[in-house]
Amino acid sequence: MRFDLTPYRRSTIGFDRLFDLIEANARNSAENYPPFNLERVADDRYRITLAVAGFARDEIEIVAQQNLLLVTGKKDDKADNNQFLHLGIANRSFERRFELADFVFVEDARLNDGLLVIDLVREVPEAMKPKTIAIKTGAPLAAVEDKAADEAQAA
Repeated sequence: MRFDLTPYRRSTIGFDRLFDLIEANARNSAENYPPFNLERVADDRYRITLAVAGFARDEIEIVAQQNLLLVTGKKDDKADNNQFLHLGIANRSFERRFELADFVFVEDARLNDGLLVIDLVREVPEAMKPKTIAIKTGAPLAAVEDKAADEAQAA
């Protein structure tokens, strides 16, 4: 499925990254390996669970960059002497990309029973959080300063 976001790109400003993400996701949606779950654990906590049966800890790499989480699994192409009659367990290398929102960081990653669990947390810096401004009475601060300056010049 292809999305044409051109009309929206022409009439909006500052949403380029969002449109790029939508288009990239539409292109990459055909790849379903390894299967994964996304869940919201709390208001600012998330969890990604990937089914990576057959992968050892040293065959998986997790790289967190700004707004991107890259999970890579590399299987050694060892010559296997087994003669499989049916090979139903996927045993191939993979790369999964997850676009992260601003201020979302990897808190923990654990491999247990064939599941790779990556915990994420959203930590908004204090400077970016909304703050309530106290309302005072009286003249604006600039007017008080101007009045003081006028009195100093008059003296």
